Amino acid sequence: MNLYATIILVTLLLDFLVGATVEVLNLRALQKDVPEELKDVYKADAYATSQEYTRARTRFGLLTSTFDLVVFVGFWQLGGFAWLDGRLRQLDQGPVVTGLLFIGALVVGKGLIDLPFGVYSTFVLEERFGFNRTTARTYAVDLIKGLLLGVILGGPLLALILFFFERAGDLAWLVCWLLTTVFMLTVNFVFPTWILPLFNKLEPLEDGELRHALANYARSVSFDLEDIFVMDGSKRSSRSNAFFTGFGRHKRIALFDTLVAQQSTPELVAVLAHEVGHYKRRHIIKSLVLGVAHSGVVFFLLSIFLQHQGLFDAFYMENTSIYAGLVFFGLLYAPIEWLLSLFLNLQARRHEFEADAFAGQTADAGAMISALKKLSADNLSNLTPHPFYVFLRHSHPPVLQRIAHLRQWVNKPVETSPPMAP
Repeated sequence: MNLYATIILVTLLLDFLVGATVEVLNLRALQKDVPEELKDVYKADAYATSQEYTRARTRFGLLTSTFDLVVFVGFWQLGGFAWLDGRLRQLDQGPVVTGLLFIGALVVGKGLIDLPFGVYSTFVLEERFGFNRTTARTYAVDLIKGLLLGVILGGPLLALILFFFERAGDLAWLVCWLLTTVFMLTVNFVFPTWILPLFNKLEPLEDGELRHALANYARSVSFDLEDIFVMDGSKRSSRSNAFFTGFGRHKRIALFDTLVAQQSTPELVAVLAHEVGHYKRRHIIKSLVLGVAHSGVVFFLLSIFLQHQGLFDAFYMENTSIYAGLVFFGLLYAPIEWLLSLFLNLQARRHEFEADAFAGQTADAGAMISALKKLSADNLSNLTPHPFYVFLRHSHPPVLQRIAHLRQWVNKPVETSPPMAP
């Protein structure tokens, strides 16, 4: 078998087997009794429901991953990529347009295959456990908006990448890296004001006790906040969340309406403190820098492997092309991407601990613990995930570890200016 084909196939199978194994380990790690730390918010029946939710999601995940693997390998081995390329080349539209159609057809095809699973997940599985609040109309409109947004934003970027790799020679990877960097920074800047409102309504938090408490906290830690918004997360789900967006003077905090309804004022101040902690510890900048560096490495390696005939032979392609090379290199790069994801998850978990520490030092650590407990109970979180599962999949530390970490600041004086991260 072709060396590239062997690498890609072995990677796919190993990823599937490791994923299935860690899911089984995670199920075996479920504990019968509620952990002592969470007994004040988890009743026995609710805890049993959370475990059944973990089992149901695991079974569903194994089904979808098995189906995806079988469909992909079948499409590959039956010559699907070569067939699609041949049909599109007959249109004689040039490499850029043909490339857009080729990649677009693969994306749409994958979306159509995944659609029944997405519908089942939302309207059957999530509905069964009381999470789903979206309507069929909202679900359909979200799909259409997402597709149009992908075409409007991703289409021109992909076209430029194809164009420069066709015309710019050895410097193509550098040009595309710079282009992608500008795109990433622009999207991050416009996301809160132009993209997010396409899917959710964000209303300024009304004047009152909560707004005053949040604003006072922001001032106490010298955090310039443009505004505090409430987002209609309940439009789609009963789950709760909060997030930070924006740069410079345009920093915003968005709270899900479900979060505001379920948490007390001190708890919401602690949640805000956690989000401010991500900014103060420069986690957002660090993630952006890492993302930019990563894209540079990807484009450089891509420029090398685009010249390898064996990569195209692995997929039974009669003709080489930049656009097909992009797809095939993505599959070849998967092992590196997997290893990188382990590092990124490790970094993300460390960032969560640092943001929790900031919240514990500058707000009420006890309220932060209470907020985490409520979030875990409301979201039916798995309280005892297997350590290997956490290592591979979790971007956040398990809630029991976060609570234990926060305990050191309970009943200690609040600091208004903890030391900044390097």
